[in-house]
Amino acid sequence: MNIIDESGILAISTRLQRLSEQLRKDGAQVYKAYGIAFEPKWFPVIYTLYHKEKLSVVEIANEIGYTHPSTISLLKELEKQKLIRSVKDKEDERKRRILLTSKGLELIEQMKPVWDVIRIALNEIADNQNALLAAITEAENKIATQSFLQRVLQLKQEQKAGTLEK
Repeated sequence: MNIIDESGILAISTRLQRLSEQLRKDGAQVYKAYGIAFEPKWFPVIYTLYHKEKLSVVEIANEIGYTHPSTISLLKELEKQKLIRSVKDKEDERKRRILLTSKGLELIEQMKPVWDVIRIALNEIADNQNALLAAITEAENKIATQSFLQRVLQLKQEQKAGTLEK
C-alpha cells in the first residue's frame, strides 16, 4: 500500500482519477482488440447522440456534464473523424444541431456487441461489497446539493467560530 492509498478520504480525487485513467486506458485497448478505431473520451458524446439524435452544443454539454469548451473540443475531434455533423435548426436558423453521420451510426453498430461485453466486465468490477456505482451516484447527488467547495467554506466558518466538530 502506498501513501496515497493510506491517506484515505483525503486522496479520493487522486484515487478516482487513477481508477478513471486505468478504465479509460483499458477501454481503448478493448476497442483496439475488437478492431474498432475509437477513443473512450468520445463515448459520452457518441452515446448521447445515439440516444437523443439531434442536440445543440449546450444540450450535449448538459447531458454529459462537461463544460461548454470541453464539449466543443470533443465535437471538433468527432467532426474531424466524420462521426458527427451539424445542421441548422429548423426553428431557429441561428442555432446548430449536432447529429451522428452515417459513419458514426455504422461505428455504433460495430460497438454495440462490444458494449455488451464491456457492461459485463464493468459490472464484475463494480459489483463489490461497497456497491461502487451506487456510492458514486450518492456522492454526485450530495455534491449537486452542496458542492465540495461550499462544504469546505462552511466548515472554514465553523472553524473560525470555534464550533467545528472533528
